[in-house]
Amino acid sequence: MAITSATQPSALPHARRMVVGVAAAGFAVFALLYATQPVLPQLAAEFRLGPGGASIAVGAATGALALAVVPVAMLSEVVGRRPVMVTSVVLAALLGLALPFAPGFGVLVLLRVVQGVAIAGLPAVAMAYLAEQVAAARAGAGVGAAIGAMVAGNSAGGMAGRLVAGIAAGPLGWRVAVGLVGVFGAVCAVVVVRALPPDAAARAGGTLGEHLRRTGAGLLAALSDRVLLAQYAIGALAMSSFVALYNAAGFRLTAPPLDLPPAVASLVFLAYAIGGVSSALAGRLADRCGRPVVLLAALAVAALGAVLTAPDRLPPLMLGFALVTAGFFAAHSVAGGWVGARAPESARGQASGTYLAAYYLGSSVGGGLGTQAYQAWGWFGLVGLVCAWFALAALAVLAARGPARAAVQPWSSPRSESLPSSER
Repeated sequence: MAITSATQPSALPHARRMVVGVAAAGFAVFALLYATQPVLPQLAAEFRLGPGGASIAVGAATGALALAVVPVAMLSEVVGRRPVMVTSVVLAALLGLALPFAPGFGVLVLLRVVQGVAIAGLPAVAMAYLAEQVAAARAGAGVGAAIGAMVAGNSAGGMAGRLVAGIAAGPLGWRVAVGLVGVFGAVCAVVVVRALPPDAAARAGGTLGEHLRRTGAGLLAALSDRVLLAQYAIGALAMSSFVALYNAAGFRLTAPPLDLPPAVASLVFLAYAIGGVSSALAGRLADRCGRPVVLLAALAVAALGAVLTAPDRLPPLMLGFALVTAGFFAAHSVAGGWVGARAPESARGQASGTYLAAYYLGSSVGGGLGTQAYQAWGWFGLVGLVCAWFALAALAVLAARGPARAAVQPWSSPRSESLPSSER
């Protein structure tokens, strides 16, 4: 059942409410989604798991999100965008508060699966919600700030959730650490309920069957274009590499010969701050140089960063993570923008949803496989695997090059149609 707020605070202007609401929503769900990543070593120790087994606590949520994002987007066409977004944040926060009380790893994973389904409501409909607000505002006053606020909220939430959990896990244990992220999520959920404006557009008419037929036609278009298929592969492969490295980072940094305390090891997530800079820079460079060139360069930077993490010395290792992060977010920004520009208008939502599904499926499946590779072959084996994935992503870029469809200019970079660069 959707959760709505009957009373909206009239003291807040519409644009300001929208900025506050979407920023809080983005902060909450992306903090909650990856809250278990920095505490994987503690989960492994308590439940007697290897790195690969412990990583299921991350992959369960991202995998469920990947499977739910398109159906939830379809649901929003019937019940509305705001109800889905508010329900998403509130349920995800409630489940975040329940995680510390999981009696065993199986229950923890089950809660994470449900939490991933709940979180899917935000990435599935947020951009469509903002696009409708743009149309209603006509001049777009305040909407650009709302889009920026959502991207900033996603980025800040993803980094803050990992830092809070990672720093608190050492002295307080993983249960308290994850619970603190749940508390932050709950506070943000209250803000979302109070601040997020109502839907700006009425839902399209028709029966559920008609909605399904329209969605099916859009999905067929989204899955029958060579360029779009290449972008889905790039998103999945790049995300697989990125999450695999960060899943294993805590184990690597807290084990000999580095032997860092968990709170210090969690500072590796500060590298996320470079993602916002690199994604914005990549968008501007794509305008000048073309998407294929920028994508190939971004993947090369990420692969170089992965290689630099190999030595057991902190300076090159931290530089390596910074380069991996910069290259990954640049690649994600350009690939997501390419999807928005390439897809026909009637299939743009389905194409973006399919990209997100592939992206988070990469986080779940690829992240888990990468952590298993680290468990079996060590850090060098993991680096070899992610470099192979980056190479496959580069081949997908080359496969996407070709004559543009007449109705679309896929080499341009209209940032208004890009996916948020920090959806991670």
